[in-house]
Amino acid sequence: MANTIQGERITPLNIEEEMKDSYLDYSMSVIVSRALPDVRDGLKPVHRRILYGMMELGLGPTRAYKKSARVVGDVMGKYHPHGDLAIYDTVVRMAQDFSMRYPLVDGHGNFGSIDGDGAAAMRYTEVRLTRAAEEMLADIDKETVDFVPNYDDTLKVPSVLPSKLPNLLVNGSSGIAVGMATNIPPHNLREIVTACCQVIDNPAITVDELMQTVIAPDFPTGGIIYGMSGVREAFRTGRGRVVIRAKVNSETVKSGRDRLVVTEIPFQVNKSRLIEKIAELVNDKRLEGIADIRDESDRDGMRLVIELKRDAPEDIILNQLFKHTPLQSTFGVIMLALVGGVPRVLNLKQALEYFVEYRHEVVLRRLQFDLRQAEERAHILEGLQIAIDNIDEVISIIRAANSPDVARLELMSAFELSEKQAQAILDMRLQRLTGLERQKLADELRGLRELIVELKHYLEDRGARMELIKEELREVAEKYGDNRRTEIIEDGEELSLEDMIAEEDMVITISKAGYIKRFPVSGFRRQLRGGRGSTGAVTKEEDAIQHLFVASTHHYLLFFTDKGRCYWLKVYEAPQMGRAAKGKAIINLIDIEPGEKIRAIVNVPEFREDQYILMATKNGLVKKTSLSAYSNPRRAGIIAINILEGDELIGAAVTDGSNDVILGTSAGKAVRFHESDVRPMGRGTKGVIGARLPKGATVVGMVVVKRGGTLLVATEKGYGKRSNIEDYRITKRGAQGVITVRTSDKTGRMIAIMEVVDQDDLMIITAAGVVIRQGVGLIRTIGRATQGVRLIRLDEGDSIADITKVVREEEEAEGVDNGGAQFTIEENPDNNELES
Repeated sequence: MANTIQGERITPLNIEEEMKDSYLDYSMSVIVSRALPDVRDGLKPVHRRILYGMMELGLGPTRAYKKSARVVGDVMGKYHPHGDLAIYDTVVRMAQDFSMRYPLVDGHGNFGSIDGDGAAAMRYTEVRLTRAAEEMLADIDKETVDFVPNYDDTLKVPSVLPSKLPNLLVNGSSGIAVGMATNIPPHNLREIVTACCQVIDNPAITVDELMQTVIAPDFPTGGIIYGMSGVREAFRTGRGRVVIRAKVNSETVKSGRDRLVVTEIPFQVNKSRLIEKIAELVNDKRLEGIADIRDESDRDGMRLVIELKRDAPEDIILNQLFKHTPLQSTFGVIMLALVGGVPRVLNLKQALEYFVEYRHEVVLRRLQFDLRQAEERAHILEGLQIAIDNIDEVISIIRAANSPDVARLELMSAFELSEKQAQAILDMRLQRLTGLERQKLADELRGLRELIVELKHYLEDRGARMELIKEELREVAEKYGDNRRTEIIEDGEELSLEDMIAEEDMVITISKAGYIKRFPVSGFRRQLRGGRGSTGAVTKEEDAIQHLFVASTHHYLLFFTDKGRCYWLKVYEAPQMGRAAKGKAIINLIDIEPGEKIRAIVNVPEFREDQYILMATKNGLVKKTSLSAYSNPRRAGIIAINILEGDELIGAAVTDGSNDVILGTSAGKAVRFHESDVRPMGRGTKGVIGARLPKGATVVGMVVVKRGGTLLVATEKGYGKRSNIEDYRITKRGAQGVITVRTSDKTGRMIAIMEVVDQDDLMIITAAGVVIRQGVGLIRTIGRATQGVRLIRLDEGDSIADITKVVREEEEAEGVDNGGAQFTIEENPDNNELES
């Protein structure tokens, strides 16, 4: 309802409806006239207007450069009434070879860099069109496209460019509209042209078949596409994630240090910010092993050098860089473009089909224009031919006429000419009457008649037109096509945490109260037998270190508890701490049940079908199960062995089915039998008798004989000895065994048994947390029926909690204290486990 107040007409409106209508108009304007490219020429309006404006200024690729300010001013004043900086930014991007796969503007001056440096002001730079841009504008003067009024209706501007270049796919596009966005990656021109020809030849071709030609996007900055699954998804659906990695080479300098050299970085990554990010991570200690970063890039190419510290793990550092820096980035593909003014997400085939159909429309309109021009010219030449053949009569008519109009009418009447032909005769210069000119006229007429026949053939035959389109596309590919820049790794895998952790040997300790930690094995110094040791962990009186062993960070830990359950953990998942640190509660890492105690930890590099887990219980039962049965345990654990009431698991080891097994008892005896006596069983079984025990005795350890070394036993009061394994005869399982150490009140009961060789080092930890490391070769080999020698001097009330061994990589003189000695885990994983 309208009201009139003092001569003004006021119409009430609902503000919600007005806001909705106004915002919808704004949204459509942004979508159609600003942010999204047209599927036909792959350009947004601002790009199209800049190229057309430069053509109007005569800035062809062979012409002199003109100031960018001149171009910006002309485009802004005539076609694009927006900010000059917005227009200039677009000009700059079209001139950057690291932004456009095939640049459309040839820039002279500073147009920015891949480091993020801005271009010089428009008054300092100069531009002209590239030859590729010339192909975008080819035939625009032949009525191939529709022209629409500019913003003030004073000029005409093309609604789309003819575009021989499949620009949408070869240069890509990105833009954010209202409620939608586009992000189309660039591709290789040769691949796209070949695919267009395939679409023409076989309209029923599938996207998967086209992907044999268009392998993947091809970015101007090169790099490596890591994995093809996202590419295939994008080509099939129009949406996908393309993972791009930098191209990194490894070099070794004279000093022996390694360096990583980055020669190509992912598309749209700022090199300066990349360097800042790496430096920030190094300073924050999130990236270890990097000594220096410097940029050695020059006009010959990119060269970003990352110097590594001596002996730094190159692969691990590179994976960390990929994970935490833009050296690996993701390009989110959204192939959204305007189709008939409507935004649509397109797959690869649809994008190619729309371009081919548009080229057909352009070529058809060009042929019609050329035919019309040829026929009009031939019509004129036919009239001139008549005049030359009757030149005397023509001259007489013209001389007798009182005016040009009369002469034109007389000529039309005398020779049955059209008005255009008669006017052309009147306009003809006398030099056309020479013999040479008469021959030229005849030749031109003959050529035009042949051209007309050819043009009519194309207009009548769609197949011939499509062949013409293919020929023109191949010419474009021949002129401007180049080799692929972006390499492809077919099966890229997601980086795991393990990929970013260096593989090294670690000492793992677990306390009686259930705290776990790890620290480098090289942190201990070797000492003489009988030394005082060094502090390995600080524990409370009610707590004590119960397990200590050595394992690689990339190995798996199988935790076997006294209740016969198995839990699974990667070594690197254990917290790395100093030797004096308490560690982290293991219940926070594995879902161990209340009251369960870990009795054995097996270090497993991989789960093989031909290997087994051999287990022993306190009451003398043994059991063998295939190792592969433990490859996928649940976080809450799985059953490893059924434990009878009053019994508990005391040890577990990996075997290959052909070893001898020795069970040691607290009474100082050992039973040796072949593991073939124990048949393989499933996880949910209890096992068979391995040793018959006297009253009060228990099994304290199990050894799987592999190296033919010596057997080392230890007692709780610090005594131990080595004896030859050959001294232990093989019996059937279920025997009581032979004496391995004489136990007494002085030595205490036997607590550990293991196989060792002279090259091993022994690592002992006491209940008070004291650690000693000594060469096994310092412990002499003696007979079975002895009490042994002192391994460690214990303080009053202290006792041995655990004992294990490591293998030396370098031979050292016995008795020499060398804190720099390095050790590595033994190849046989079961030899690194510890039994209580």
